[in-house]
Amino acid sequence: MQITSPVEFFRSLPPKQCTECGDHILEQAESYLMECDRCLSKKDE
Repeated sequence: MQITSPVEFFRSLPPKQCTECGDHILEQAESYLMECDRCLSKKDE
């Protein structure tokens, strides 16, 4: 079993997807949001 570096592990993760619309989320570091900005703004209305 080969041990990968933490950097390679995080680079190999798939892009996060919005749970509401399925679009890919361009996230900031340390972001725990599961919805994209567009879906989040719709919830405020």
